[in-house]
Amino acid sequence: MQKIIILDFGSQTTQLIGRRVRELDTFCEILPYNKYPEDDSDVIGVILSGSPFSVHDPEGFKPDLSRFVGRLPVLGICYGAQYYSYSNGGKVEKTNTREYGRANLAFIDKSNALFQGFDDNSQVWMSHGDSITAIPADCKCIASTADVKYAAYCSEQLPVWAVQFHPEVFHTLQGTQLLRNFVVNICGSNQDWSADSFVDTTVRELKEQLGDDKVILGLSGGVDSSVCAVLLNKAIGKNLTCIFVDHGMLRKNEFRDVMHDYECLGLNVIGVDASEKFFSDLAGVTDPETKRKIIGRDFVEVFNAEAKKQTGAKWLAQGTIYPDRIESLNITGKVIKSHHNVGGLPEEMHLSLCEPLKWLFKDEVRRVGRSMGMPEHLIKRHPFPGPGLAVRILGDITPEKVRILQDADDIYIRNMREYTMPDGTKLYDNIWQAGTILLSTVKSVGVMGDERTYEHPVALRAVTSTDAMTADWAHLPYDFMAKVSNEIINKVKGVNRVCYDISSKPPSTIEWE
Repeated sequence: MQKIIILDFGSQTTQLIGRRVRELDTFCEILPYNKYPEDDSDVIGVILSGSPFSVHDPEGFKPDLSRFVGRLPVLGICYGAQYYSYSNGGKVEKTNTREYGRANLAFIDKSNALFQGFDDNSQVWMSHGDSITAIPADCKCIASTADVKYAAYCSEQLPVWAVQFHPEVFHTLQGTQLLRNFVVNICGSNQDWSADSFVDTTVRELKEQLGDDKVILGLSGGVDSSVCAVLLNKAIGKNLTCIFVDHGMLRKNEFRDVMHDYECLGLNVIGVDASEKFFSDLAGVTDPETKRKIIGRDFVEVFNAEAKKQTGAKWLAQGTIYPDRIESLNITGKVIKSHHNVGGLPEEMHLSLCEPLKWLFKDEVRRVGRSMGMPEHLIKRHPFPGPGLAVRILGDITPEKVRILQDADDIYIRNMREYTMPDGTKLYDNIWQAGTILLSTVKSVGVMGDERTYEHPVALRAVTSTDAMTADWAHLPYDFMAKVSNEIINKVKGVNRVCYDISSKPPSTIEWE
């Protein structure tokens, strides 16, 4: 299969480059800057990402580009553009003008292949402190802004293009056109990457990889693990055993409902109630990262105990998707938060890891689910954290706090599913992710029935997004919010105040912990 290689220099928007390429029906693979593949026979082009570093920083990433420059089309973006110039005789310098935010291209060479179809004064998004002040001898300028002469350049001898702005972000209004020009027109993509092709290819690869081996899959009830299960079921059928562990911190009635859904899908599922163990091990723990580590450890222990009953199993399958891996550890080595699907396997499990969705974004996972005919209520289900409500309760975890949060969250999500928008769609389907947070470390004064109360507030969270890498808070209808607030306060014992979180990601994360 044709593919574009994106070499990651640590930019926060590298994954967005990948999304934009995938939207052009072209497969791409994001690799660390120094991990260009030995076999690149199926590679049709290379993109060099941005970076938090300067090319002058001692710790800046400086790979050897000679393996592909001259053989394959190359597009450098921001740091990628600066690094190519810096390493080929150009100059990159600190300037008095740091260009950040919206800018307009005052000069565009529309005859150049990279800028075919561009409008005059096209808006782009800049984010750099260094600037290219001289380009390599074989290169020419193909775009400028009022402040930056070399906003874009290309080689006149080699298939190399470079831009100092970010075509992958929405604020670059013709960014998709630029990437289309590069990926389709310059690199020659056949645009044959689709959900259907992914299913066909992955099922074939899984059959080859797994053969007659038995596979165990940990189900969570979410979209990712469900799609993973159906995909594996298509490939190996009866050799797949799914295990659904109830850690006691699922949504209200979720264990029962999800088990029913899986049975309807024809999956072989074993349900395990391990809530007592999880509550015991979490007793008194308040640190968010420690909660995640304990839940991850306990899940492995429970799962391992059940896996040992499945004689002959050789593989553990997980519904890990690309944002899980990016958020757990980026190329600069900074952990944002640990993810329950990321980090490898303990040696005692003696199982190999199978992650068929690991390069997909969430919206791609949903398209794959639809391609396989899965029911819409499973495909449209909002993301839900693996540790469950444990990371939506601030402070220590107790069964009573979970009960309070389950009841409040059930009211919130049920009303969201029932509320009809002016265009006839359901509010739930217009939201990327929603959930309720119990502020159990906080109490507030209230009045109920002429009596003073001193109970906990809950915070409602709802965001819009396309891939969870960035998210904006959802502008929920006031009548909906009023109804939900009133119902929670009146019906959920232990709650006397409802707040709404209006933080975007970044700088906040979608979950509070």
